Amino acid sequence: MALKQTTAFFKLYAGALLTLFLCLFSTSGNGQGKVFKAGASVTNITPPLGEGIVGNFGNPPPAMYVHDDLHTRSLVLDDGQTRLAFVISDNVGITHEVFDHARRMVHEETKIPLANILMSSTHTHSGISASGDFNERKPGLEKPLDAYQQFIARRMADGVRIAIHNLEPARIGWGVGSVPQHVFNRRWIMKEKVPNPFGEMDQVQFNPGVNNANKKEPAGPTDPEVSFLSVQSAGGRPLAVLANYSLHYVGGVPKDHISADYFAVFADRLQELLKADRQEVPFVAMMTNGTSGDVNNINFRGPAENHPAYAKMKIVANDVANEVLRVYNKVQYKDWVPLKAAASQLKLAVRKPSAQMLARARSINARPDNIKPDHPLEKTYAERTIQMHELWPDFVNATMQTFQIGEVGIAAIPFEVFTEIGLEIKAKSPFKPTFTIELANGCYGYLPTPEQHLLGGYETWPGTNRVEKEASRKIVAEILKLFNEIK
Repeated sequence: MALKQTTAFFKLYAGALLTLFLCLFSTSGNGQGKVFKAGASVTNITPPLGEGIVGNFGNPPPAMYVHDDLHTRSLVLDDGQTRLAFVISDNVGITHEVFDHARRMVHEETKIPLANILMSSTHTHSGISASGDFNERKPGLEKPLDAYQQFIARRMADGVRIAIHNLEPARIGWGVGSVPQHVFNRRWIMKEKVPNPFGEMDQVQFNPGVNNANKKEPAGPTDPEVSFLSVQSAGGRPLAVLANYSLHYVGGVPKDHISADYFAVFADRLQELLKADRQEVPFVAMMTNGTSGDVNNINFRGPAENHPAYAKMKIVANDVANEVLRVYNKVQYKDWVPLKAAASQLKLAVRKPSAQMLARARSINARPDNIKPDHPLEKTYAERTIQMHELWPDFVNATMQTFQIGEVGIAAIPFEVFTEIGLEIKAKSPFKPTFTIELANGCYGYLPTPEQHLLGGYETWPGTNRVEKEASRKIVAEILKLFNEIK
């Protein structure tokens, strides 16, 4: 009897050990036995003084003062099988050549697949160019990167390596808030058409002014949502928050100052609100730019506002950070979620000028400067028309990218994307919630819808918009296809 009892005991014991082993090392979709990890970092990418600050028309003024440093903020997530990397840099727009160089370095140094590395610009208008000299750049052809491009690419790659060094067991959650009071569509349908730099008339004017009696109504919607991912250590210590808000930028910066705009103020304020300052492994907050190609912070319904330098961005950043905190306090965290990524190269036709447009541009470009133009930007767009004809290829291959993070879907598009496009992606995505990061993995200009092209306006002008008028339709279809591949 004793022998039978002993044998039964060992069978029971062996069965229990097997069950425990399967629980600990299971690779099933519920994540049992897997360890979710996260790590984040901040690296400085502030340029030297004296370089031209880009983001506005005219000759870029030299940077004379650093109000606040520019940074690259990185977040790496690891589900035990797949790693995803976010790299968000304070710049108006970084070309795909720079991003591609940085992504190759990340891949070579960390083995993270290229499709799993998402890099984007915040769109601050108070930094120097990371796109090189437009007049000398021909997309699709290799050209040595200039000094700042090499520097920023190296720092982006370094940021990912530091984030990997900081990887630790973590939990993840997400939330969606709403901050409608700071987003306004800047494109207005006018009662009477207005001239454009090409000798034609537009139905839409961008930034029409508060007191313009000709304006009728906004030409498109806004997206008030602020979406975010939150990662904490296994014990609940804040590690990082990656947020997304569809606001172009705020501005209110002296023309010769370097600043990361409201994106950096948000990051600093959220760290303060979460009491996450001076941790041994620093907490990293980051704000990505959503689909805001036609949205800014100016309420053209009035009344006019007048703020001291840097004041308005603080108001916006504080409101957005407070809303994130409100939702953050309700987030339910998961110890493990699956991570997936998909990317593709979408071939898009470049919007080349017609023979008539080119002849007109050359005539304007050859005209003496003392002759008054019919439109204040006439000569600027004559030069851009010639550049599009001489420097740009017939097609570009633009990187489209999607991430799955548990129930969250993230799209990445290398344009300044109109808000209605982002809203369409959110509505049709198989993931809830979904958000889109613009100016990601490249910078090919504005992305209006075909309907917005019919209305005209700055964002639709050739040289500002650089690809075919149907591009938004093709991009939405491709993003949804990639989402369905990883779902």
